[in-house]
Order: sequence, then structure tokens, then C-alpha cells
Amino acid sequence: MIPVTTFSGRKVALFGLGGSGLATAHALVAGGAEVTVWDDNPDSVEKAAAAGLVTADLRGIDWAAQAALVLSPGVPLTHPKPHWSVDLAHAAGVEIIGDIELFVRERRAQAPDCPFIAITGTNGKSTTTALIAHILRVSGRDTQLGGNIGTAILTLDPPKAGRFYVVECSSYQIDLAPTIDPTAGILLNLTPDHLDRHGTMQHYAEVKERLVAGSRTAIVGIDDSYCSLIAERIERAGVGVRRISRRSVLADGFYAEAGCIIQAKGGATTIVADLAGIDTLKGAHNAQNAAAAIAACLSVGLTVEEVRAGLKSFPGLKHRMQPVGRQGPIVFVNDSKATNAEAAAPALSSYERIFWIAGGLPKAGGITSLAPLFGHIVKAYLIGEAAAEFAATLGEAVPYEISGTLDRAVAHAAHDAIQDGAPSAVMLSPACASFDQFKNFEIRGETFVSLVAELDGVSMLVEPNKGT
Repeated sequence: MIPVTTFSGRKVALFGLGGSGLATAHALVAGGAEVTVWDDNPDSVEKAAAAGLVTADLRGIDWAAQAALVLSPGVPLTHPKPHWSVDLAHAAGVEIIGDIELFVRERRAQAPDCPFIAITGTNGKSTTTALIAHILRVSGRDTQLGGNIGTAILTLDPPKAGRFYVVECSSYQIDLAPTIDPTAGILLNLTPDHLDRHGTMQHYAEVKERLVAGSRTAIVGIDDSYCSLIAERIERAGVGVRRISRRSVLADGFYAEAGCIIQAKGGATTIVADLAGIDTLKGAHNAQNAAAAIAACLSVGLTVEEVRAGLKSFPGLKHRMQPVGRQGPIVFVNDSKATNAEAAAPALSSYERIFWIAGGLPKAGGITSLAPLFGHIVKAYLIGEAAAEFAATLGEAVPYEISGTLDRAVAHAAHDAIQDGAPSAVMLSPACASFDQFKNFEIRGETFVSLVAELDGVSMLVEPNKGT
């Protein structure tokens, strides 16, 4: 835990008692703050009280005495309308912050020079975050990984000299972190997302920009117009910018070309890393993730050799294009996190021949947008409620069977791939939610791994029910 000493002896109101909210409340109490917590869910309030926290409806507290409102990132700050706790804090002139802001203040107070790498963007955040943390750990650095990737930041070990922090930041978290100041800040890309919470694409982009604008070194993907303009704007403001691209050759920065990441600087180019043969970093989208990770790691003092070693041993992010087993030229890939067509596209574009397991609870639009990638699919094995709809979309373009269940799909796809004999992937990339047959995509993915492990002759790359 990171005790939040920067609010020691002061009163703090906290709203939102999910996992990160409870962790934040305990960190504030450990640091000496007088904390009052609340939630709109009575069960959450009861759980907090049982954990020894002071609970009270924030509508009845003395707001003039509060030093801050600490808000869960899941609670609306501005759109579609501010939560009632936000209105009360605004009326009293009380600042509204989140757990990332508490961390950055504590870091400045305790160990301002300890490296802090923050990652944001619409897509690729989690893979890039996990990749950077892996490279640092393989190099022997004391590495703390947290934030939006699933570990509440204030549950990490306290800041100290030589300790590296790698933190994934959502737009909601950045919106509650007005003084975020990473050693290296990464903005991967921007496409319309979360507009129900930010109102407009412009506001969404402005929130994301804050992370790199406050960075000592800003690493910005310039393959979309929003990020390209952000890079120019913050560079004019005096921020050191390192541009990355998966599509364009850069005169200065890191870019992908022919499966390699190349650094251009001072008129010279250097191949920093060759991604060929690294199954966990297949695809153009992963080239961008790798370029960002390389730029970040070099900026905080790692050598090129240390970075290369980390890239080669990266096990991948669980449930995202995760190679889990092999049999001869066949690789089994767990991409259960692909819960819609857009999310499935990177995996389908990264392998030339795919025995594709798809289906579940369908999302609006189905898989029509994936039609340009149908040429990569040798055969589809359709499961769940979406099976009939997906079959109609595939039509005569792709051979398919309606397998119905995941166990049948895995068995049939594996048999057909092995009989085929050519290098290919048996891939679970459902393009659907899991809720018709599984509680969540994680359980769906773990079930896939277990089914692969039961196949004869498969060498597992991960342990069933543990993944990476």
C-alpha cells in the first residue's frame, strides 16, 4: 500500500466504493487523513463500514471542512451530467481528484525522481503497459505495475529512489489527475470512445492530452490527426516529444517498417528491434505498442540490449492475441478479450491462415466490418447466440460450421487445422460478449486454454487456468 501522507490531518470525502475506491480510502486513512466514504449502493457502504471505514451520506457532511472530494473514475464528473457529489464539491469550492492524482502527489513528496511511465490512448493501452513492465522487470529493475490495467495504484509499494512505476491511465482517471507529471507519458492513438462521459470528441482528446502535456518526455503516436496535432501543440509549449508511427517513415522518432522498429535521429536510422518471430507482438497494432514501449524504456535509462531481451521474452497479455499452445506448425491463440468486431480485427489481420472460433452474445453490427479480413479465414466455427447471424454474414465467402459450444469448436478446429497441415492459427477471437455461455471473457478465455491443454500432442505455452 502507498499511504497518502499528503492529506495527513485533513478531512477528505470519498465517493465510489468499488475495488479502487476501497483501496484509496484505506491508503488515505493509513496516511493520516480523516476520511468519510459513501456510495449510491447500500451494499458497498455496508462493506466499507465492515472494513472499518467511516461512512456517512455525503449530502449531510460539512463540505466547507473538506480538503478534497476523491471520486471513483467510474462516477460521472461532467457528462452526461455531474454526479450529485460533484455538484456539492463544486458549490463548496472543494477540489475533485482521483487515485492517480493522489499517487502523483505522493510521488512528488516522497521520491520525485523515481521513474514514472504513464500510458493512455483509445486502443493498445494494456498491451503497451504490460510490455513496458515486462521489459523493466527482465532488466532487473524494481517495477510496479498498476492503474487501469487492473491493480489499484495505491495498492502498490510506496515510491522510493530507483523504483519504476508503469501505470495505465483511462480518460476517466486522467480527468481526475490535474497535475499528472510522468517521467515518460505515452499517448498511443485517439478514436471516438467514451463520448457519453466526455460529451464531444474534442473534450475527450483534451483530457487525453493532459497526460503527455505534463510529461518530461512525451511519446505520441501520430497516425491519427488528433494525436498529430497534440504532438505539435505540446512541442511548441516546450515538452520534449518523441513521435511514433506504425504507418509512416519518420525523420525523427520511432517507426515500424518490414517487421522492425527503426529509430530515426539526426539524419541517421537504426534498427532498434526486429519483431519477426515474436508471436505475442504480431500485427501492425503491436508494432505501434512496441515502438511506444521501446521509446519509453530508452527514455528512462535502459539500454537497447535490455529492451531487445524484454521484447523477445514478452509472454503477451492474457486473453489478447495470447499464444497458448503449439502443435507442429499450428499455434493456438486466446483472443477472448475481443468482444466486438473492431476488437477482433487486429488478431484476424495478424495471421495469414486462421481456423476461427467466433460467436457468443452479439453486438450491434455483427461482423460485417470484418469482411475485408475474411480471406485470412480457412474455416469458421460458430458458437453461442450469434452463430446463425454470423453464418448469414459469412455466407459463401468463408466455409463454416455451427459448432454451438466452445468445446466442440476447439475439437473440430484443431482436427481440421492438423489435417490441413499448413502453418496456421486456431484462434478464439469471438467478436462477441461472453454472457450467453460464460460469466465473462476471462472465464471464456481460461476455458479455451483448458480445452487446448486437453488436446493430444499440444505443447502448452501457458499453464491452464493461470495463463501468463
